[in-house]
Amino acid sequence: MAEENLSVVLHAQGDLRLVGDRVLLQMHSVGICGSDVHYWQHGRIGDFVVTKPMVLGHEASGRVVKLGSAVKHLKVGDRVAIEPGAPREMDEFLKNGRYNLSPTIFFCATPPDDGNLCRYYKHSANFCYKLPDNVTFEEGALIEPLSVGIHACRRAGVTLGSTVLICGAGPIGLVCLLVAKAMGASQVVITDLFPERLTIAKELGADFQLTVKRGDGPQQLAKSVEDKLGAQPHVTIECSGVESSIQTAIYATRSGGVVALVGLGPEMVTIPLINAAIREVDIRGIFRYCNTWPMAIAMLAAGKVNVKPLVTHRFPLEQAVQAFETTRQGLGIKVMLKCDQNDQNP
Repeated sequence: MAEENLSVVLHAQGDLRLVGDRVLLQMHSVGICGSDVHYWQHGRIGDFVVTKPMVLGHEASGRVVKLGSAVKHLKVGDRVAIEPGAPREMDEFLKNGRYNLSPTIFFCATPPDDGNLCRYYKHSANFCYKLPDNVTFEEGALIEPLSVGIHACRRAGVTLGSTVLICGAGPIGLVCLLVAKAMGASQVVITDLFPERLTIAKELGADFQLTVKRGDGPQQLAKSVEDKLGAQPHVTIECSGVESSIQTAIYATRSGGVVALVGLGPEMVTIPLINAAIREVDIRGIFRYCNTWPMAIAMLAAGKVNVKPLVTHRFPLEQAVQAFETTRQGLGIKVMLKCDQNDQNP
């Protein structure tokens, strides 16, 4: 956990006080992310290596039980959603509003920083957001994956009338679907290897579903997408990280369109770069999110997106190993851990 930002404040003549900006939270709901399972199984993700015991969890909500004297926008008892990435310094990325790219950012459950899958957790108050009464704790926890969808759709330029291809119907593909439709996408086609995932995508609003078979060629799949939509999509959001799927994303996207890369796969992949270049298809990276929590809360409170169907399994914190195993096996969509022994409600 990053150190508390303490300031020495002169309140009056002879009255110096230390002022803190953190809050202590009683955790309520924490979702399990694929990255949590990856750290559990492999001990690393890219350059982030687990070298000592680390608390997992970064999709979270809780209740304020104590706050620093500098915190003015929250009070004890407030229900909050937690943005897990909090900048440690005022660098160029924070100044430019893209603090997610800061190399020194604190981020829950990313080595060496502990996460919030625990009973009580301390976090920067500036990155805790009060939940309206009509937004549940579980919805608050799901703002984290929902934020990935918001950031991806923003970066990809999804707007009124956009046609969108989403590669992968896992949790992140599904939140991208929800956000794309909320942002005005007229038609969305989504692909996956597993028909049961596509059934869920259809229930969540996907206009077309395309089952991918192992061995399908990228150009063949791109043609299938065009046949479904009647034209190539303006935007493709790639959520699998699989090399062949990235190739499909480029071939499928309309000339002058955008491919947003959300899924993380191997460090080196082979892609039809010249095809993208001569057709002016922009390829844009997506790294986490920034400035998304207020929009996500507003969308949830207004009923513009419904993330409740994403939660398919719930476990008390004491059954965390079983919960992680459920996620590892790919059962359901989102597994939620309930951290408050006295309140196991959504």
